[in-house]
Amino acid sequence: MNILGIESSSLVASVALITDQMLIAEYTVNFKKTHSQTLLPMLDEIVSMVEFDLETVDAIAVSAGPGSFTGLRIGSATGKGLGLALHKPLVSVPTTDAMAYNLYGYSGLVCPIMDARRNQVYTGIYNNKSGFSVEKESCAMDISDLIRELNETGEKIIFLGDGVPVYKEQIKKEMAVPYSFAPAHLNRQKASSVAALGSLYYEEGKTVSAADHGPDYLRKPQAEREREEQALKGETNGL
Repeated sequence: MNILGIESSSLVASVALITDQMLIAEYTVNFKKTHSQTLLPMLDEIVSMVEFDLETVDAIAVSAGPGSFTGLRIGSATGKGLGLALHKPLVSVPTTDAMAYNLYGYSGLVCPIMDARRNQVYTGIYNNKSGFSVEKESCAMDISDLIRELNETGEKIIFLGDGVPVYKEQIKKEMAVPYSFAPAHLNRQKASSVAALGSLYYEEGKTVSAADHGPDYLRKPQAEREREEQALKGETNGL
């Protein structure tokens, strides 16, 4: 079984190929470049390097969100385009699911946090002790509320994601249970995790057609929210 993974939900751009649960190739860059300029050249590079025939791909796993609205749109469009061209199904993998899968086998709870601004994070809570299980599905929430919920579990926690450097000091002040932060090679999104988890979801029949695939933003873009806030203020002032 061949699964192509695509990750573009944040600053990280990453593509990977997995064959029968073995990582064949991965190209990951965490740098300020537009994903529309990087994903396809990166894919072409690894395909050429390992002499892989994309026609043999069984499915394309895409990090479907939450995350950067622009990044998710580019990743989705890339996956859809490949799926339509190759006549292959897509697997939508929640971004935080794939991030937590980086730490498969960790004995405590895994908590990815992605900075969503305004003291908000995109997050989820995962248990990797015996297999992979979702304790709290992807959501957007206040970081203080998340810390309070984690403290109530009584479990040790490991954090990862670009929200860590933003909220690290608050975490240190407010966490009441043992906690740690994932090391550099595991603390950001990876297409290999998207592909590996996507292969499991594929076996469970969790696929969509390329035409039907779309990102899961979890909430409206900031510009749209601000327009709605301004409109509401205008209505209120007109009363």
